[in-house]
Amino acid sequence: MAVPTPRGVPTDPGTVAVPPDLAELLRARLEDVAAEVQEEVRRQVPEYARPADGIYGRNLRAGVVQALTLFVDHIADPRGQGAAIAATYYELGRGEALEGRSLDALQSALRVGGLHAWRLLGRTAEELGLDSTVVATLGELAFRTVHEVAEAAAAGYAEARSHSTDELERRRRRLLDLLLGDGPVSPEAVQDLAHGARWRVPSRVAVVTLAATADPQAADGPPAMPGALTDMGSRPPRVLVPDPEGSGRFGGRSFLLGLQGRPAAIGPTVPVTEAAQSLRWATRALGLMGRGILPRQGVVRCADHLSTLLLHSDEPLLAQLRTRALAPLDAASEGQRARLAETLLAWLLSGSNVPDVAARLHIHPQTVRYRLRQLEKLFGDALHDPGARLDLILALRSTHES
Repeated sequence: MAVPTPRGVPTDPGTVAVPPDLAELLRARLEDVAAEVQEEVRRQVPEYARPADGIYGRNLRAGVVQALTLFVDHIADPRGQGAAIAATYYELGRGEALEGRSLDALQSALRVGGLHAWRLLGRTAEELGLDSTVVATLGELAFRTVHEVAEAAAAGYAEARSHSTDELERRRRRLLDLLLGDGPVSPEAVQDLAHGARWRVPSRVAVVTLAATADPQAADGPPAMPGALTDMGSRPPRVLVPDPEGSGRFGGRSFLLGLQGRPAAIGPTVPVTEAAQSLRWATRALGLMGRGILPRQGVVRCADHLSTLLLHSDEPLLAQLRTRALAPLDAASEGQRARLAETLLAWLLSGSNVPDVAARLHIHPQTVRYRLRQLEKLFGDALHDPGARLDLILALRSTHES
């Protein structure tokens, strides 16, 4: 444990002589002064306004006595470093951080306690009729003492916060790995890890996958999503969002700004133990965005493109369907195939309504009828078979999207 060396405080209290017996006189008053200082801290700093009995009260009293002892030790030996007492305050800072107090509360307590202690001990010095230069020297020593214990406490606080944050991140990463892993997810295991990660387990979640940022200089940080579990180091980066149907969750300004121009895919909302399924479909959607099958930019919700995702869930099987269903078009010339395929898809989707097809394709109805006669020759009765028509729609849709 490294206790910091105080900076910006007097290291040499000067050459003014302090009566050698003053330290012992002040030491005799330590217990009484400590009791008053403890009460003053509890009165002025709300975070410390706890009952004085019990372990907490004893620890606070011990800390006050330690600081006062350091002050008196500096009087007895101005060159002393008080390493043991600084170590005590280092541990006090650590304890405050682990208990969830703010550093401001701790520093306030040290300032209030130090000022009140100086008033009490300084009064004793005045009662002894000490010269003003001696009193000033004692003030420097008091200033030095407050800084020493404050810096030691701040260092302990920072160390504990850093360790606590790192450990919390590790626990959340383990939780995310469990939720998005390949194996079955036990609700009991989720609850156990979530408790250690300080994460409230929601009933439903969704996973967001992120494409690379449009700005290579931009920080690869996660979008602002309260309670989200993130893994920006995975490829693609992923964010597990609790209660995704909450108001403004994905449409809020903070979420869009947090994307920093990155395309993103939002997986389906699923029970928390099925989060891996949401990840699978979000990853699939992001891949289709990259190929232009789904919009390349902005945010794509899987829930809005279920048929496309289903259609492209097995690419080899889809290729087989295209080959079989569209084989009759091979008999047409290369220049005719694209026009006939476009007309056939519009005709199938419009319920065989010729005027609607003409309006959709911006061509004359006679042109539509001419092409339909060609299609009748190529496909025959298949154009009127419900199963064949469905296969044609799927095959033509996938070809049109690609």
